[in-house]
Amino acid sequence: MTTLWGPVIHETGATFRIWAPSSETVSLEVEGMAPVPMTAGDKGWFTADAPARPGATYAFRTAPDLVVPDPAARATGPGGVHGPSVLVDHAAYPWKDGAWRGRPWHETVLYELHAGACGGYNGVRALLPRLRELGVTAVELMPLAAFPGGRNWGYDGVQPFAPDSSYGTPDELKALVEEAHALGLSVFVDCVFNHFGPDGAYIHAYAKAFFDEGIHTPWGAAIDFKKPEVRAFFEECAIMWLRDYHMDGLRLDAVHAIADQPWLDVLARRIRQEVTGREIHLVLENEGNTASKLTPGLYEAQWNDDGHNVLHPLLTGEREGYYEDFADDGAKKLARVMGEGFLFQGEEMPHLGRPRGEPSAHLPPTAFVLFLQNHDQVGNRAMGERLSVLADPATLRAAAALLLLSPQIPMLFMGEEWGSKSPFLFFTGFENKELAEAVKEGRRKEFAHFKAFQDEAARARIPDPNDPRTFEASRPDFDEAARPPHDAVLAHHKALLTLRHAEIVPRLKGAMAEGAEAIGPAAVLARWRMGDGARLTIAVNFGAEPVAARASGARTIFEGNPGDAAALSGGTLPPRTTIALLDPS
Repeated sequence: MTTLWGPVIHETGATFRIWAPSSETVSLEVEGMAPVPMTAGDKGWFTADAPARPGATYAFRTAPDLVVPDPAARATGPGGVHGPSVLVDHAAYPWKDGAWRGRPWHETVLYELHAGACGGYNGVRALLPRLRELGVTAVELMPLAAFPGGRNWGYDGVQPFAPDSSYGTPDELKALVEEAHALGLSVFVDCVFNHFGPDGAYIHAYAKAFFDEGIHTPWGAAIDFKKPEVRAFFEECAIMWLRDYHMDGLRLDAVHAIADQPWLDVLARRIRQEVTGREIHLVLENEGNTASKLTPGLYEAQWNDDGHNVLHPLLTGEREGYYEDFADDGAKKLARVMGEGFLFQGEEMPHLGRPRGEPSAHLPPTAFVLFLQNHDQVGNRAMGERLSVLADPATLRAAAALLLLSPQIPMLFMGEEWGSKSPFLFFTGFENKELAEAVKEGRRKEFAHFKAFQDEAARARIPDPNDPRTFEASRPDFDEAARPPHDAVLAHHKALLTLRHAEIVPRLKGAMAEGAEAIGPAAVLARWRMGDGARLTIAVNFGAEPVAARASGARTIFEGNPGDAAALSGGTLPPRTTIALLDPS
């Protein structure tokens, strides 16, 4: 693979490169060595050789008064994203997972977690056996790219090639992945390619051409993906996570914010051309619901935000903000999600004021990642409440059954499996006091239009993202899972995942939806033709009252309460239950 970005290690040292089209001269500064003037090449590239060895720190002087880290550094030094970079030899790690070939996509059960909240790379590694016992098959790490300060969700990263040092070392991250593979678990990492964070992105100073001033985003000028140097930066970054850290998949954050949508196809094809010999899975977060990208050779699936946004009002009764577009006729909307994937398939979404989405009914259910909770949907609430605080426990049991038995790919958020009541809040660790204050006030202003926070005193109770206590409050207590009533919730999730692996996964490849219908105000009946020809029927009622409905199958594989399936066979779907029936081929 030909690379443009980052240092290349060889026998006598390393070759260093940087794209700095806004700089007239650049010099390389390696710790313990005299500065080395870099040779100017074509189109803004500068290169220099130095007898540096792995572990050496280095930086670039791009102006007389500006010394910057390598934007493609593989690790940061003691100064973090504001200090010199560290030279890393990825080839030196003694990998022991050579027999690992990954897991097929249809087997996937995702578990999203925040590495810092779980104790860093070593803390996550220690959790892996319990995740395997739960029935998870893939750990999805929230973004790891180096960010300013010691606490962050990860979406303020400024050095996308460098895993943040507050979680541990590159080798500790590799050991995490290696241990996961030994346990039969895949590892995904969330990649943010649509923007840089607000502090520490020095690339603005020496590579103004990296950005398109004609396109503005919430983070400023848009990244200009029409430039080959820019495309190479992110393509090489994606490949690095898969090649050098043996990751099994990537989740690409908010790709609707990337103006050059065709580049996403280029990225996927290059990844699949250069990372071969094992299963690699690519997943999108895409407000655009671009179904045409969910095709073999491009992307396996998309996070099904529509599914979550329909389920949340049904479970909680909430309808403020964007939930207004999903709350009315919730059962009909859930039926469309179960039967066709996306709710919005080209219709106008009132909250956005424009059409959204493409037709998706032709896609298999495995093209959609379904979830009840994730970092956004919990953490972007003012107080970070989980569904365990907002919804009735019996209704949540029914929702968990729908999530984990549906042919869509399920995802759990850390702590969900035992009904954790700890919040997951938005947190940062910005050292720039002005930025920290702006983030705090901006977050409080964001909720001013919600009824509960129209009063200034109420908004003042919203936790300060930069307060260390906000981060500490967001760390799940994994020991809580063994205590009542959480142990029963955990047992429920384990039983459902055992059932999924026994009855759903073996039939999932080639499965297609056969339609779904609303049968009550909060009740849906959905059917799928599985890959082996069997028919899966799921009836769910989130309401407090029974509804008239009839379905039967050769075998009941799950019922929320004893006798529920018999009641359904007799014409009544009981309240707050999920029933799954399987007819043979």
